[in-house]
Amino acid sequence: MSAQVLLASCAELPESNGDDTALPDALAAVGIRAEWAPWDDASAGFAAADLVVLRSTWDYAHRREEFLDWCSGIPALVNPADVVRWNTHKGYLADLAGAGVPVVPTSLVEVGRQPSWPDREFVLKPAVGAGARGAARFAPDALDAARAHLDHLHAAGDAVLQPYQADVDRSGETALVFLGGSYSHAFAKAPMLAPPVPGFRTGEHLRPAEPDAALRRAAEDALDAVAGLRGIDRAELLYARVDLVRGADGAPLLLELELSEPSLGFRQTGPAAQLRFASAVRAALARR
Repeated sequence: MSAQVLLASCAELPESNGDDTALPDALAAVGIRAEWAPWDDASAGFAAADLVVLRSTWDYAHRREEFLDWCSGIPALVNPADVVRWNTHKGYLADLAGAGVPVVPTSLVEVGRQPSWPDREFVLKPAVGAGARGAARFAPDALDAARAHLDHLHAAGDAVLQPYQADVDRSGETALVFLGGSYSHAFAKAPMLAPPVPGFRTGEHLRPAEPDAALRRAAEDALDAVAGLRGIDRAELLYARVDLVRGADGAPLLLELELSEPSLGFRQTGPAAQLRFASAVRAALARR
């Protein structure tokens, strides 16, 4: 297959962060020529590429409209620009909840508004943001600090409020990765707003995971819901990362569903995962 694939990154990490830096080698193994380029590099030739894969575009949060305009101008973008627009604002969680997906209760707090403050621990975070940047955890008696943080978030845009799920302190989060619509692998993430949980080495935030049947079903259901909401076949999503936690009753709850630029945890699994990614890229090229 003679095709040019560009892996979109950012200027700060032009070849990503190490987790997927070697993807060009995996793609070369299946006959695809690929290279890294920051998304805002006008000389990279994104518009002429056979496929542009969003990967480590992690500076988009403070330039979202500029980034989305760029996405809209790339005809061969995966995941597609309309999916990226929908998924880069956490209001998408309300859409999924409305579709019947069990979601961590999420309140959108638009600029200029105040929420109904919960009587239990809660998290405030930006509605547009990558990773845990801007997220903070508060006790119910720390409303002065919470209001100050909300003002800080509102200076940049909308915020979301979620009740803190206590099981995260014990088990962390489980991220299930899908490539081309099919389950690939999973990894666990230590809580970002508390000390690491038992089983994670000091300074280590990720580890391999084998999700149980309940987590697998929840992730599959969430991905099916996305396909229904967006009117697409789930195979059209080159990648998806479904982040799950457990509620007070032990049932899985969706915390995030990342379709734009998630870390895919390749370092937490075997080399076959990157080859599965490469096969998914070939399939995306064939569909075009």
